[in-house]
Amino acid sequence: MAKFPPKPGPISAKPLGILLNDVFAEAYAKQGFAARELVTRWAQIAGPEIAAHAEPLKMQWPRPVEGQPQEPATLVLRVEGPMALEIQHSADVILERVNRFFGWSAVGKLAFRQAPLSRPQVRKRPGPPDPKSVAKVAESLGEIEDDELKSALARLGAAIKRN
Repeated sequence: MAKFPPKPGPISAKPLGILLNDVFAEAYAKQGFAARELVTRWAQIAGPEIAAHAEPLKMQWPRPVEGQPQEPATLVLRVEGPMALEIQHSADVILERVNRFFGWSAVGKLAFRQAPLSRPQVRKRPGPPDPKSVAKVAESLGEIEDDELKSALARLGAAIKRN
């Protein structure tokens, strides 16, 4: 009787976040962040009003002194220039929210760096193609029986030529 190889087990795909956990953890640790959630969930922690104008840059931990309790860190925030004063007035609220997130008094003070925020560029969706160019492309398509297909191909062709 011939022996067949055993059937492979179920495929278990792992989320990309789990696979790259060590890579990201190392990068965040270099900036003093023990937990990357402070950066990734900043809008939830600080609130949308504050997150719209400030983002965490790094955490600076003081050197531990032997026999002494760990001193709280300084959270360095990147703040847009004109809003820096307003964010500075909200420092107590930010400290309270961040420490509530950590569950202990991890951050004792804030430092501000005025610079533009690192926001992803928002791409505008182009509008529909020009009707004249759609008609021109439709003429070049030849005979297509399905009118809906022909108009869809004409719009697609005009959009491709536009870009």
